[in-house]
Amino acid sequence: MVDNLTQPAAAEGPLDRLKALLPARLRGAPVVPVVRLSGVIGAVTPLRPGLTLAGVAKMLERAFSMRNAKAVALVINSPGGSPVQSRQIYLRIRQLAAEKKLPVLVFVEDVAASGGYMIACAGDEIFCDPSSIVGSIGVVGGSFGLQDLIKKIGIERRLYTAGEHKAMLDPFLPENPDDVARLKKIQREIHALFISLVKESRTTKLKGADDVLFTGEYWAGDTAVSLGLADAIGDLRSVLRARFGDKVGMPVVAPAAGLLSGLLGRRSPGGAGSVALGGGWAGLAEELISAAETRAIWARFGF
Repeated sequence: MVDNLTQPAAAEGPLDRLKALLPARLRGAPVVPVVRLSGVIGAVTPLRPGLTLAGVAKMLERAFSMRNAKAVALVINSPGGSPVQSRQIYLRIRQLAAEKKLPVLVFVEDVAASGGYMIACAGDEIFCDPSSIVGSIGVVGGSFGLQDLIKKIGIERRLYTAGEHKAMLDPFLPENPDDVARLKKIQREIHALFISLVKESRTTKLKGADDVLFTGEYWAGDTAVSLGLADAIGDLRSVLRARFGDKVGMPVVAPAAGLLSGLLGRRSPGGAGSVALGGGWAGLAEELISAAETRAIWARFGF
């Protein structure tokens, strides 16, 4: 009688080798789809759109619908932007998580600040690097006062409106204190919504006082964890392998890319390459303005 404990292992057959070539989700191995959300949120210029719900919705749906998915991982690298688009992306993630009954794990790269942090709050857990920038829970807006400049170079401003406040905060008119007060009121309303979303998402995990957490200040990773804005220090590969095993599949769900999108000059969220619509000096000017605006937003966080 042969002892099963000493019997040699069966040789790997052709079917086993073929199975090894299949994606993890088709082999029955655990899978955690990865979605990258990178860049400024909202339209920077018509030629260089940032992260929007319309741009990321299909990626999110594909990730949450993937076979054998045990969770969905979001890799976030954003300094913020549009509060509307930030909240809409947040809501879609939470809706899909509830429908598919899948946990959401968020991994912060360089920055998850302002609207970027709002999206990060869609995660059941938030991980970051010790050097990640996290927070900036506030609202910012800005403009320029150019009325003296146009006078100096001999330009006459002609503006026609219907509606008492239609030209509110026009950069070519002197600043009106009433207009500033109206703007600040709107900012306070948006800020209150942001605070409510963070408290609802992070609940008892938050460890700092309101007058610390919600001033618009931001912190490096370790401090963010100590304040409860993030859960732990960790990177995507290490956390997923520790939680789901060394054989866990981590397929990246990329945005759709095709000939039409390239011809239209649209840039996929986090993607590279674009064609200036119309070309010429006008297209170059749009690109330069877009680059300057994007750079200014990132620069607030030292990047």
